[in-house]
Amino acid sequence: MYKTILVPVDIDEEKLTENALKHVEYLAKASGAKVHFFHALPDASAFVTAYSFGIKEFENQAETQAIDKLKKIISEMDIPLERLAYTISFGSPRDEVLQLAEEIDADLIVIGSRRPSVKTYLLGSNAAAIVRHAKTSVMVIR
Repeated sequence: MYKTILVPVDIDEEKLTENALKHVEYLAKASGAKVHFFHALPDASAFVTAYSFGIKEFENQAETQAIDKLKKIISEMDIPLERLAYTISFGSPRDEVLQLAEEIDADLIVIGSRRPSVKTYLLGSNAAAIVRHAKTSVMVIR
């Protein structure tokens, strides 16, 4: 059925992640798929001006926290560790997810999403953007 499932997660949205993980675990067990978790960190330059010191420290701290949270998610999965992986990168979640999906040859993207709000309709959401632009199947979990 599936060989590689890409799971973009927002490490600050635990409820969305929990909802998606139930489906991911079921699908991975049923198909023997590898599961690749992903988190996009915001570009530090968006928060710190080029003239400020500490950009690298900010990035390192954010990356360390994200790695710790992804490792915790992985440790709670009932899937063999050799079938689990993760990636973290800086940039736009949509662009980074779509690029990684191609790199790892993902045949399914599973992403959590909340019920759309007025803000979402005006600005769009990461899940909606991924659905619109993905070259592979996308499962949106609410």
